[in-house]
Amino acid sequence: MVNYSKRLPFILATLLSVLSPLSIAGSPIIEIEIRNHLFFPDVITIPADTKIKLMIYNRDNSSEEFESYELNREKIIPGKSRAVIFIGPLPAGEYPFFGEFFPKTAQGKVVVK
Repeated sequence: MVNYSKRLPFILATLLSVLSPLSIAGSPIIEIEIRNHLFFPDVITIPADTKIKLMIYNRDNSSEEFESYELNREKIIPGKSRAVIFIGPLPAGEYPFFGEFFPKTAQGKVVVK
C-alpha cells in the first residue's frame, strides 16, 4: 500500500507552481499612461470577477504614485518608466484611483461591470 500522505504536500506544491503562472499570464492587460500629471484613459471598464493586469506607463519626467484605497494598491512609478499592478477579481462597482504626488489632476476610476 502506498502512503500518499507524505507525497501530498509535494504534489500540491508542484501543481500550484505550475498553475499559478498560467493564471497570471492569462490575465487581460489594460494600459494606462500618466502624461502631464493626468491618467489616460481616466476611466477603465473591466468585467466583474476577472483578474486584470494594469500596465502603467509614466511618460512624465517626475515620479507618480498610483494609489487606490478601494483597490488596496499603491505603487511609485518613477518618471519615464512603467509598472505592473494586478487588480481583481472584483465585484461590480466603481473603484477610484489617484496619483498621490499630483492628486488634484491625476484622478481616475475602475468601473467593474
